[in-house]
Amino acid sequence: MGSSVKAAIRALARSPIVWLQIVVCAVLVWAWRLAPPPASTASVPGPAMPAAPLVAAAAVPRSAARPARPPVQSAVLDLSTIEVIVRRNDTLDRIFRRLQLSLADLASLRSLPGLKSALDRLRPGEALTLRHRDGTLYGLERRLSLEESLHVERHDDGFAANVLKNPLEYRRRTVAATIDTSLFEAVTDAGAHDQTALALADIFAWDIDFVLEIQPGDSFLVDYQEIWENGRYLQDGPILAARFVNQGREYLAVRYVAPDGATGYYTPDGRSMHKAFLRAPLEFTRVSSRFDLHRHHPILNLIRAHKGVDYAAPTGTPVHAAGDGRVIFAGRQGGYGNVVEIDHAGGITTVYGHLSHFARGLRVGHKVEQGTVIAYVGMTGLATGPHLHYEYRVHGVFKNPQTVKFPEAVPIDAALRGDFLAKTQPLLARLETPRGPLLVSR
Repeated sequence: MGSSVKAAIRALARSPIVWLQIVVCAVLVWAWRLAPPPASTASVPGPAMPAAPLVAAAAVPRSAARPARPPVQSAVLDLSTIEVIVRRNDTLDRIFRRLQLSLADLASLRSLPGLKSALDRLRPGEALTLRHRDGTLYGLERRLSLEESLHVERHDDGFAANVLKNPLEYRRRTVAATIDTSLFEAVTDAGAHDQTALALADIFAWDIDFVLEIQPGDSFLVDYQEIWENGRYLQDGPILAARFVNQGREYLAVRYVAPDGATGYYTPDGRSMHKAFLRAPLEFTRVSSRFDLHRHHPILNLIRAHKGVDYAAPTGTPVHAAGDGRVIFAGRQGGYGNVVEIDHAGGITTVYGHLSHFARGLRVGHKVEQGTVIAYVGMTGLATGPHLHYEYRVHGVFKNPQTVKFPEAVPIDAALRGDFLAKTQPLLARLETPRGPLLVSR
């Protein structure tokens, strides 16, 4: 060796740190050599263990292999929850972009079987609940209907969607009142809601002209259901039975659900409330329910012509076919302005005049069903203000549509009469209240 190398070795040998490292290494080697060898199943004597049977992975159902897929813990991820009210023309794509949520997550949601249609048809005014963290979606909830809700959650292997039944509670109510100023106000004062007022008008629309004929002193008694969820009121449910007294004449109706699920309203003796013609060709609305004894008409003004009945209403108000029939005229006709004529069975014709425009696609020869929108209120022809001129003719002779006797409704099938009576008599019994002061009961 060179002299410089030998000098370096002598210097290391005199260093106490070097000697300490050498001693530690020696102790470790000595301990390793004295340790027993590790146990081995091949070297341990004893009875042989039976081999476990081999199962192909494809034979194990996914649910059995993984019985539960817990969602990501929101407490750990500190998720943000957003409730979105759907706007007009909103889509999930627009909502995700507006909230800066991941469009890749939206694509994953839409790819789930059967979920695309449940996400694409949003209703303006409905609420969506979204849970996310920094734009990454972890949950979505949407109420599909009154009875069902869609719940989507992110799991380790992707999104999972479930449609769950909502925990609804149906509470029976009976309310009664006398009308002073409007049907809506009377229903509200009795403790029910607007949808019950509209339902009453729908049920008795073939017997009562709710636009023109409702007067102070008319009264009603209605047995219906309220729908609640988790202690929170949602909405009024269906009317089960109702009594309406209009200008001293009493009308009764009861709801019947047939064995095949078909639902309708009938008189106590089984005649359908649904008749061949509606009393009024305009839909009953809140604005039409108010009236004043010092005015002629519940909406704006009432003009009773010798050949028809005029309904004053805002331009653009939908006009409905009073009954099933075929369009025999749709166009301009002198002082009537824009007019539609519909031919019905039995020599009956209905005429709708002063229209602003016709429903899209309406043509001469087209068949229309009762309640179909055929045109819209206007003031064409000889009209001083927007209104509908309505005529009901029998073999060319005008009849007052508010008083004319319509053809009798078809009675319930004889085979169903026993079932009808068994189901409806208990409902009608709820209407048998004292005829003194009208009370509200829960």
